[in-house]
Parts: sequence; structure tokens; C-alpha cells
Amino acid sequence: MNRLKLAAVSCGFLGCSPFAPGTVGTLGGVALAWALAQTPNYLLASLVAMGLLYLLGRSLGDWAERYAGEKDPGIFVLDEVIGYLITVAWTAAPSPLAMAVAFFVFRFFDVVKPRLARRLESIPGGDGILLDDVVAGVYGLVLVMLPARLLIDSPWSAGP
Repeated sequence: MNRLKLAAVSCGFLGCSPFAPGTVGTLGGVALAWALAQTPNYLLASLVAMGLLYLLGRSLGDWAERYAGEKDPGIFVLDEVIGYLITVAWTAAPSPLAMAVAFFVFRFFDVVKPRLARRLESIPGGDGILLDDVVAGVYGLVLVMLPARLLIDSPWSAGP
């Protein structure tokens, strides 16, 4: 059962990477965003995925901290997946260019931790693990969406 829980919180063991597990784990979000971009309603599919992943991560947060023996363990990367999905959560499916830019923008905000994100880290359990990345994803969404909305023939959106 621990192996199944570990697979879930590490996004198929991506978070078990010995090098930069948060960055490697974010690639799970990129893969999921790409898969969701193939659906008829990208935004709805993304919102459902984020909600389900949040519920899963919240329920396994305490377990992950006990298992790893530390607060907000590196193996737990569902927060990165959710944060990345927020960064690319617009009405049309993002293009490969937008997905790549969003990856770096989200990672920047996840590492830098704006003030609100840093404050939310102190919440115990799964919510504390997840919410700082939710905020980083919102910051990323705003930063990525601004140029996307200012460009008329936008290379940022793959959809019509």
C-alpha cells in the first residue's frame, strides 16, 4: 500500500528523482496538460483534474510527511503538477510554446516563493504542501496569460 501511495504523491515516481525532484515532477504536469489538450473542453478537463489531484494530495499529505520524515517532502510532487496545470489553465489548449514557457515561469515562482505562497507553507498537512504551489501557479498564469492576451495572432494557444 505504501508503494501505491508513493506512486500517487510522486506522480508515477517522478518525485523520486535524485536530482531536482520538483522540476522533474513538474514534467508530469506538462504530460498531463498535453493529454488534456486533446480533449474537447480543455479548461473543464483541467479543472476536474486539478480538483481530483488536490483531493488526492490533501488526503495523502500527512502520510507523505511521515513516510519521508520531513515537512513538504521532495518526493511529493502533486503540488507541482497542480501548480503547472494552473499556470496553463486558459480556455483554449496551450500550444507547445506556451507549455514550455509556462514550465519555466511556474518553476521560477515555485522556487522564489512569493510572500503569500511562503505563508501558506506553514499550514500543516496536505494543504500546506499544496497551497504554496497553487499560489505559484496563479502567479504563473497571470504572467503567462498577459502576453498571450496581448498578442493578436497568438502562438500561445493551440486551439481556435
